[in-house]
Order: sequence, then C-alpha cells, then structure tokens
Amino acid sequence: MQAPTAPTSRIFYELAARHGGFFTTAEASQAGISYRQLSYYVASEALERVSHGVYRLIDYPLHPHGDMIAATLWAGPDSAISHESALAVYRLASAMPPVIHLTVPSSFRGRRDGVRIHHEKLEPDERRLWDDVPVTTVERTLIDVSRSSDRSLLRDAVRESLEQGLSTRRRLADAISCREDRARIARDLGLRLPTVRKSA
Repeated sequence: MQAPTAPTSRIFYELAARHGGFFTTAEASQAGISYRQLSYYVASEALERVSHGVYRLIDYPLHPHGDMIAATLWAGPDSAISHESALAVYRLASAMPPVIHLTVPSSFRGRRDGVRIHHEKLEPDERRLWDDVPVTTVERTLIDVSRSSDRSLLRDAVRESLEQGLSTRRRLADAISCREDRARIARDLGLRLPTVRKSA
C-alpha cells in the first residue's frame, strides 16, 4: 500500500474526522485534493470508494454505523437516518432493521440497494448529529416509527427514551401537537395530550 504524503495524509484525516472516517469528493476538492489523487489513493488502498462520491479512509477506526454515515453523505446534507435505523443509532428497543431507513427531500431521486428512501421534509430542529451520524431527533424518530412499526417495538422505544433521558413527555407532546394525526400518534406512543378548552 502506497501511503499518502504527510500533508495529504493530514488532509484525509481532517476530512474523515468530520464523518466517522468518511468524506465526499466535494469535500476533498474543497481541501485541494483532485479526483485523480483520490483515484490514485484508492488504487493504492489508502482509501476505499464506498459509493459514488463517497470515500472511507482505510486507516481510520471503523465506525459501528459507518454504512449509515456513508448513506447520508451519498444522499446529501438534507438527509438523515430515520425510523427504525434511527432507533438503532440511539440504541433503543434493540432495533435491528434489515435495511437503512433514510429520510430525504422530495426532490431527491437516488436509489441504492439496502437503503429504504422516505421522501419527507425535515425541519432543522428535527435533525441532529449523534455519534457522527446525521439522524432524526428522538421525538421525530418515534413519530415516524409510530407509522411503520409494531406497537411493541414502539412502546419499548418510548419507555427507554424516557428512562435514559433522551426525551421527555413534554418534548414528545410538543413534537406531535402540530400534526394532523396527533391523536393517533399520542395513542400509539402512550401519551395523553393536554385538553384544549373551547372558548364560550
């Protein structure tokens, strides 16, 4: 294996450190690394091309959710790991989805084996970075899972998120209060929404 020169190696490490060992072609270009250099270091086995426009630094420690990080880099900055995959990131309810659930903007048109795409707009406060993984917030995750998973998994996830301090009943209630199906979501999550009194 041909090791990168010291300056190039430092650039690769700085790029990789942003995303748990991964980076994009665009990020490398902004750092002064050409596509030809990337191809050279892939051939030299210093880098691995994991998907179109996404690379992994071989010497960087393996990330337990590296496949999810790579999926979000492939889909772009407005994407986030979601649904049961987000539960796995948060280590809730022993979730082990067979595919990666990824929420993307409606304009996104990519397809990838092993990735289930959900086209929905995420508000800025519905996304966060958790252990280097762009992921939906716990509250948004539980709302999404309430539509797609079995009741047992959902209730376990709600209970564990509250016990571990990852969310609160107030935050969950606030997150679902503006949704049209809030009554159904509250029922599925085992929450009681405050009663709104009608004015006389």
